[in-house]
Amino acid sequence: MTPELYLSTGQLDLWLLTLPDSGGSPGRLAIRELDDAERRRADSFRRRADRRLYTATHIALRRVLGAYLRVPPEELAFSRARCPRCGGPHGRPVLAGEHPDVPYFSLSHSRGAALIGVADSPVGVDIEQLPRADRVEVCASALHPYERSELDRRSPEQRQALFARLWTRKEAYLKGIGIGVGGWMSRTYLGDGGPGAPPQPVGWTILDVPCDPGHAAAAAIRSVRPRTVVRHLPPEAVLVDEGLRSDTRGRSQENTVQAGRGRG
Repeated sequence: MTPELYLSTGQLDLWLLTLPDSGGSPGRLAIRELDDAERRRADSFRRRADRRLYTATHIALRRVLGAYLRVPPEELAFSRARCPRCGGPHGRPVLAGEHPDVPYFSLSHSRGAALIGVADSPVGVDIEQLPRADRVEVCASALHPYERSELDRRSPEQRQALFARLWTRKEAYLKGIGIGVGGWMSRTYLGDGGPGAPPQPVGWTILDVPCDPGHAAAAAIRSVRPRTVVRHLPPEAVLVDEGLRSDTRGRSQENTVQAGRGRG
């Protein structure tokens, strides 16, 4: 039976989903819960593993949000908020229709892993597979100058992990404020801080989210001291005749995974 989930004021719920690298988790995915646009998007992926991951993560998102809202997953409809920069209809994903107490949410997936964030204030999440060393060299120019200096001070063995943390923090924050990745990535500092470091965004908390060794993950929430709970979804949670378990529990990580806390 699907549990009823509750979101406390000031709480950030994070849901981690992992699938085998082959995308071959046993059983049939509950594809009927997706809408036509999601099915078309899933069919556009050339790699079977990518197609299965996209499908699984959107089923998971629907089931998680449905449990908070007491609504069947297939009845949820999604839209886009207006972009805060240009006003166009390509801002953060939002729920369409009439739902009281609609939470903010964010979704990210990358090569066998996905992360969902749900909160009562704007939130963004990102999860990325650890990059190759050559990608770090190519993409480092997109970081804030002070972040690049932090990267340069690390050994070659440490650079990939640090770059992945910085990148996921950036993407999570940009999703949280409702804009996409662009040239402004270099304008916001989300590094590890310390003497002489630039200030971080006011009123936002940026979190590194513990996940499997092959990925880095982060969350950003417009709140100064959120209580953060991380839950793990097994692959079976997105299958036909399965779902979220009534005994789903999370591990509280309040103030233990912060990369940098924006000032209120």
